Amino acid sequence: MLLRLYRHYLRTRLRDPAWMHLFDEHPDEVVSLDCETTSLDIAKAEVLSIAAVRLRGNRILQSEALNLLVRPDSAPEASNIAIHGLRRRDVDQGLPPRDAVTRLLDFIGGRPLLGYYLEYDVAVLNKLVKPLIGIGLPQRQIEISSRYYDYKFKQHPGAHIDLRLGELYRDLAIPAPPRHDALNDALGVAMLYQALRQRGFG
Repeated sequence: MLLRLYRHYLRTRLRDPAWMHLFDEHPDEVVSLDCETTSLDIAKAEVLSIAAVRLRGNRILQSEALNLLVRPDSAPEASNIAIHGLRRRDVDQGLPPRDAVTRLLDFIGGRPLLGYYLEYDVAVLNKLVKPLIGIGLPQRQIEISSRYYDYKFKQHPGAHIDLRLGELYRDLAIPAPPRHDALNDALGVAMLYQALRQRGFG
């Protein structure tokens, strides 16, 4: 009941009714989402790249993936360039942030969002989404590390559970893709999600 009221409240805050489709979930579909940013500090971070991959049932729709470079106002920090490899000259030809997030919203629709430490990506994206539509991303969120925790806790209640991404790949026998590339990370999390679904934790 409270969730229904909250979602009704969010609908009333939309700037334009054209965005109402963001509340329409698609049966049996989710979107795996990942971003690379200029900083790990949410307050300072700007989006450099966005990737999103749809999952339908037990299929990962890689051929329909969204993979966007985004042109930030400030240059990526040197410490982050060492992680994701995106330099200023790499993103200078990227989309303006508003255009990129508009394409992302059209791609996601009302599908639930899936990610690894998704809270960070959503917080950074919401700095672009809120000025555009009046609210933050309204979609339901699925945190893969929480699903994995539930899976391991059922096996070993009270034991220490390693939530590092590399451990999830190792334990679930999923080949780890090259890290810190938004599309690779989105695809990797999609594979982890499907592996957990097969174990009854999707």
